[in-house]
Amino acid sequence: MKRYNYRAKEKATGKVVKGSIQADSEQLAGRLLVQQDLIPETLVEEGASNPLSKLGARVTRKDRIMFTRQLSTLIGAGLPLSAALRTVTEQTESRGMRAVGEEILASAESGKTLFEAFSAHPHIFSGVYLALIQAGEKSGTLDIALKRLADQEEQDAAMLSKIRGALVYPAIILVVIIAVLLFMMFAVVPQVEGLYEDMGEELPGLTQGLVNLTDFFVKFWWLILVIVVGASVGAFMFVKRTDLGRHIADGFKIHVPVFGGLFRKLYVSRFARTAEMLLSTGVPMVDSITIATNAVSNSVVEDEYAKAIEMLKGGKTLSESLMEREYMLPLVPQMAGIGEESGKIDEMLGKAAKVYEDELYHQIENISTMIEPILMVIMAGLIGVVVGGTLLPIYSLVNSVSA
Repeated sequence: MKRYNYRAKEKATGKVVKGSIQADSEQLAGRLLVQQDLIPETLVEEGASNPLSKLGARVTRKDRIMFTRQLSTLIGAGLPLSAALRTVTEQTESRGMRAVGEEILASAESGKTLFEAFSAHPHIFSGVYLALIQAGEKSGTLDIALKRLADQEEQDAAMLSKIRGALVYPAIILVVIIAVLLFMMFAVVPQVEGLYEDMGEELPGLTQGLVNLTDFFVKFWWLILVIVVGASVGAFMFVKRTDLGRHIADGFKIHVPVFGGLFRKLYVSRFARTAEMLLSTGVPMVDSITIATNAVSNSVVEDEYAKAIEMLKGGKTLSESLMEREYMLPLVPQMAGIGEESGKIDEMLGKAAKVYEDELYHQIENISTMIEPILMVIMAGLIGVVVGGTLLPIYSLVNSVSA
């Protein structure tokens, strides 16, 4: 029997837990975790690395989307599950996805359900993905569930692409600011210092400060590099490897000026869209909201939304449970209430998600416009200080010589 180290989320609370479990195979270990109401995130055999890494391959979001959409199309066309899996696996160009597909096919042909086969790869397929697979199998709408998954993943990918694209221009401006400052400090300031030394004059206070700063950078650049790299690596490890670090970083995201509102809309729309997908495929209410909460991917917001789960278990309606939740925008509980009255709660949650997704798209497109004035003011201030410390002393020196 082998031992596997895992990282998973508790289904009820969303808390991230780590531990080890004994099983005869990775597939069985993943299934045992699911039976313990845990949503596996990573599962690695002790003393071994991920088999995909040994192949030098990995599964990207694009690979997963293509695999899911093709499988949905073939199943919807009436092909038996095994034939559909075999066809999709053979057609995929990704070595990593092909390896996973072959394992899923082998599990399905051995008599396991598709949910059990996919659950053996928690590092690739999320809790939302697995829940929709399970619901689709039970309701006989597997092709629809897979199509919904592919659509949502494509939408998430498009959103991330928009965010990255919107940040390109501000990043370029920031690089220009840094380049101009470095040029002024290392090319212009030393010349001003030499000019004053030749004239036997004392440098003005601002210019002397810039000279001292430049000298410090020249003499201790290695120390600055060590501090910057060490602090960056330390902060990254703190955020990625500790619950406290993740909690602090997640809290910063939703409170930071300009971007805080964007992150809140992103989390609310992700919650509502995920709940809509799960409810529409027949997943029970409490399970749907639990999985949707975990799909938010922000520990601070998840902790707040988890309070709604407890209220649901206590007999409250979804609209009542979400009404007073911090970080929950008002349209979602309002639309949930309308859905409860009309019997179309999944549809109403989908409409609420659409509203916030549209607002998010427009705001993301305007990110550059929002940030540009701030960066321009910062650039003007910093360059003004450097220019004031270089040009003004030259004018002063010229005036003194003329006099």
